[in-house]
Amino acid sequence: MLKKWMLPLAIVLSLAIGVTGGMYFEPNLFMKWNTPEEVEREKLTLNDGSLEEMEKIVQAYELINRYYIDEVEESDLVSGAIQGMIGTLKDPYSVYMDKETAEQFNESLDSSFEGIGTEIGVEEEKVIIVSPYKDSPAEKAGLKPKDEIVSVNGKSVQGLNVQEVSVLIRGEKGTRVRLEIKRPGVTRHLSFHIKRDTIPIETVFSDIKEQNGEKVGYIEISSFSKNTAADFNNHLKKLEKENIKALVIDVRSNPGGLLTAVSKIVNELVPSEKPYMMIENKYGEKSESYTKLAKKKPYNIAVLIDEGSASASEILAAALQEAGGYPLIGEKTFGKGTVQQAVPMDDGSNIKLTFYKWLTPNGNWIHQKGIKPTLAISQPPVFTTHALSIDQTLEKDMTDEQIEHAQEILRSLGYEPGRIDGYYDLKTEIAVKAFQSATGLPATGKIDVKTAAAMEKEIEEEKKDENNDIQLRTAIRYLLKD
Repeated sequence: MLKKWMLPLAIVLSLAIGVTGGMYFEPNLFMKWNTPEEVEREKLTLNDGSLEEMEKIVQAYELINRYYIDEVEESDLVSGAIQGMIGTLKDPYSVYMDKETAEQFNESLDSSFEGIGTEIGVEEEKVIIVSPYKDSPAEKAGLKPKDEIVSVNGKSVQGLNVQEVSVLIRGEKGTRVRLEIKRPGVTRHLSFHIKRDTIPIETVFSDIKEQNGEKVGYIEISSFSKNTAADFNNHLKKLEKENIKALVIDVRSNPGGLLTAVSKIVNELVPSEKPYMMIENKYGEKSESYTKLAKKKPYNIAVLIDEGSASASEILAAALQEAGGYPLIGEKTFGKGTVQQAVPMDDGSNIKLTFYKWLTPNGNWIHQKGIKPTLAISQPPVFTTHALSIDQTLEKDMTDEQIEHAQEILRSLGYEPGRIDGYYDLKTEIAVKAFQSATGLPATGKIDVKTAAAMEKEIEEEKKDENNDIQLRTAIRYLLKD
């Protein structure tokens, strides 16, 4: 006999890109939910047509379980049936998670976890890096947004969902994982050997930027976790005590997180005249969410965004732009506009299913489109150089894709190689010698492992130099133009 399925209504909503971060919000933020007593009374029932179809599943289960030539685990048959149903949806964000994966999914909300520190997602059926976390092993190794994960420790990820790929990547502190990466614009696959570490979820960083005697507050949010909203408010209060004239909020390379944190931050910044977001179900019914803020802050605000700004970051950016009237500066965001609900099963597994769209205050659906900045500004070439993957010493008269990457780095650092087509000519050799002399290395004119590492180190230092951060500098000038 078929059991009736009960769908708990008091469940957790998720807008997660991947399981390394995850974005949840409390159910009562957007709509009225049933009480536990009402949930107990409410059960999903099957009509006659659906019942007949479900009987076929039972028949297939019994046929395999009784007569298949090899022994099979009943739990595997059930999991396979669920995975098959979800697979027909062709939705990369709707997935079935077994008990182990579900536990890891929940652990990702803790104050820290062990791994490499990157959010993964799906784009055009490819598992990609959404964004590495700030100062994480993934960021230090050179992983970038839009990198496609081809394999993990030699195992292809083709056909795997983001949760399954995350299980392969995550591991104990001190162990290593090897990722094979296909990078846009790079023909050869890149290999990264990354040492796992404890990834603390310290998500808010602030500073005062001064220009022409004026103080501009700067707050970077690297992801949205349990303490992010409280930390944001503490940082903001300290900045306001400094009598800042304007505020820059930086959510570049922020892959998302807890929507409760986003909601609390928006409540401090966006007045209540317009909804700061909307939720739409399959029937086109919409629920609006408003803040309780009476008026704007006494200073102007700008938000920095890029292609690594995803999910919760996009909700914040859209709310500040469309409901707050504040400018977005940088590059178009990732584009994640659906809402998932994680429904726990009795055995510890769960089903994460897409239930809703989320819409911007003006009713726009940004899924797979992203949010365009008010002022589009690209970073200088130093930010777009590719990581060097050297497995042999590179020298004059050789041709190699890694030589092309080295030439791009040299040019970005001010050592003119003459050409950037991957051919190691005399000018490239002279540029390499100049770099080696400047960094205390033997001036051989050849790129060995030590020279490649030194080039990578120099380029990372250039990226951290605020004088090279054109987007930030533009935001500050924009805010102080009046």
